[in-house]
Amino acid sequence: MIGPVLTHFQGVILSLSGSGLESNKSVGAPSDRCCLQACPRLSWETERILTRQDKTQPSCPEGASRAAQSHFAAPVSSYVRDRLVKPEVRDRRAAMDRSATVEHYKAAMLLSGAGDALGYRNQLWEYNESGPAIHQELKELGGLKSIKAELPDWPVSDDTVLHLATAEGLATGKMGEELLHEVAARYVKGMKDMDGRKPGPSSILGVSLLKPGEEEGFRVPYNSEGTGCGAAMRSMCIGLRYPKPDQLLSLVAVAVETGRMTHPHPTGFLGAVAAALFTSYAVQRRPITTWGLGLVNEACPIAKTFVRGRGFAIEEAERDWGYFCDKWQWYLDLRGISNGVGPVIWPSSYDPAGRDSAYKTFSLSGWAGRSGHDAPMIALDALLGAGSDWEELMSRAGFHGGDSDSTAVIACCCWGLLYGRQGVPEGNYSNLEYRERLERSAEQLYALSH
Repeated sequence: MIGPVLTHFQGVILSLSGSGLESNKSVGAPSDRCCLQACPRLSWETERILTRQDKTQPSCPEGASRAAQSHFAAPVSSYVRDRLVKPEVRDRRAAMDRSATVEHYKAAMLLSGAGDALGYRNQLWEYNESGPAIHQELKELGGLKSIKAELPDWPVSDDTVLHLATAEGLATGKMGEELLHEVAARYVKGMKDMDGRKPGPSSILGVSLLKPGEEEGFRVPYNSEGTGCGAAMRSMCIGLRYPKPDQLLSLVAVAVETGRMTHPHPTGFLGAVAAALFTSYAVQRRPITTWGLGLVNEACPIAKTFVRGRGFAIEEAERDWGYFCDKWQWYLDLRGISNGVGPVIWPSSYDPAGRDSAYKTFSLSGWAGRSGHDAPMIALDALLGAGSDWEELMSRAGFHGGDSDSTAVIACCCWGLLYGRQGVPEGNYSNLEYRERLERSAEQLYALSH
């Protein structure tokens, strides 16, 4: 039997045996406040923002103009700000202010698959290293509004197949090691559906080593090369299953354990934590400028404690832990959101060519979005810049010279939770491959979590 972990949280024993992970109504589950107390790096100002105990906006520098004051109070991109007068944009922003419904859940899963198919373009755009060239091809196709994302030209990639495997495993309602074996079995099954979908090497290797049903058959040996985005791209639905602040421990635990089934390196499996966390934040309607700060100061310390408590590959994980958090702190400083407030700082030129150059600086080895840290990083960057504009989101998250389907699959899931399907061309999703499975799993996860 695997012993309790995270026992330093008073009154909390998170175990993957016995009672399993806490349900959404469990007794003794830690509050979001409790999780924040475990992170000493949080300043008083940041803690106030994250816990929403004081909803007042930070003060603007003295003497600033009324326009500047407005900008400071609502840090959004100039692209979005200039379009706030449009009725359709106002409608989508109003939709974000409402609580997440089952329709938001369905939009999250469906648009995640749509973003994947669009960014992939049957291998053509995932492996195109030029964002400007992709945008030119998109223009020649008649623009995003003209695309009908359906077979045979627009299949989903391995991202959506394995995201469905995670979602349908979670939708069974199983907990603890029973859940981990269930998800592992679905990954094995999903890997048989990879013709033309281009799974990554760590995903292929990891799944080949899984032995669901056997003792600890959801474990694979530590792999120092397992830094890719394969865990991140399939983990958004974990945030749909555990969307509430007092379920943060369960979210982290499931993301870590399912993530390292194929990506046991922290840069890989912490990407799963990031993708799941951002989805939960979207459900919570937490300001997007706080998401990265929450990842670094809330979720990552809990993940580290969890890994130590599980007693598997501790030395290797701690040795390789630093890069993920350091790179994310670098990004938050770069964008001016290390305090969770903003305003967001953007480069003077951020067109497709500019984004290609910028995204490479996010990356581990020059292939933007290829790794566990920068796939959710580019997704967050796109969400910050696009606001409620679907075409701008896809331009930033799905049509660039990196691993475009993996960044889009994360960004579009969060966007669907925030804005629903409003403003999305129907052809982008109406006949999408696996649409019924995506929407059914969304309904099941909503029922389990609400």
